[in-house]
Parts: sequence; structure tokens; C-alpha cells
Amino acid sequence: MSAQVRLRDVGPADLEEFFAQEHDPEAVRRSNFPPRERGAFMAHWTTRVLGDPTVFVQAVTVGGELAGNVVAWWDEGRRFIGYWLGRRYWGRGVGTRALALFLEREEARPLHADPFAGNTGSVRLLEKHGFRRTGTVRYGDHEHIMLVLD
Repeated sequence: MSAQVRLRDVGPADLEEFFAQEHDPEAVRRSNFPPRERGAFMAHWTTRVLGDPTVFVQAVTVGGELAGNVVAWWDEGRRFIGYWLGRRYWGRGVGTRALALFLEREEARPLHADPFAGNTGSVRLLEKHGFRRTGTVRYGDHEHIMLVLD
């Protein structure tokens, strides 16, 4: 499976699939990330992601099919990384390969990530790629693990 994983630039046509993935109930539960309504989602992606030259985002494809995305952005002077894969690509090595490919292209270090503490798969994926735990952070009532890749 992982040999078929590729990265490419994100196009406007990809946003509908990303929107659907963000609204998957199991993905919402695991990520502890509330889905945005369509207008807010599209505005975020067109202005704050695709419209910001400091953001590096890549679409993840598997055998040519859109599987998700990986993105790096600046927040308060720190470079963060995040990713989202459609549920049918979970547990198949897609995240492992996509993150490896992305980290070859994203040169900024250190890189930070702050997955929801209950999303153990995401925490393990980041640690597999050399991210180390540096503490926790709370967003409202929810604990997130802060990780860094030097």
C-alpha cells in the first residue's frame, strides 16, 4: 500500500473531499476537532491555507485517489504540522508514508504537533517519525500532547 502513496499540490476541487472527511463522525471523535460548516470550512481553506504563502500543504493520494492532506503552518512563531486522512485509508500505512514524504519536503525545524491525547494512533505516528513529547496543552476541557521534531 505505502508504495502507492504520493503527495501533490492541493487544488480547489480537493476541498469537497476534505470537507466530507472533516465531517466523518469517527474522525471527529478521534481527533476531537469539531467540523466547520461549509462556508467557514471553504473560507478557511481558501484564505488561511491555500491563500497564505507561508503555509505548505500537500494532498495525499493513494493509487491516484485523493486520500487526505498534510499541512504545515506558523502559529505564534512556531511551525506546526497537521494531517487528515479519510477513514478508508486508516491503518494501511498511508499516514506513515505520507508523513515521511512530507517531512522530506518541509524543511523547517523544529516542527510542532499537538494531537488530542485520546488519538493514540496519531501520537504513535508522529513518534514513529522522530517527534518527541514535550508536555501537554489544554484546549478547553481537552488535553493534547505537545510533540516536537528537531
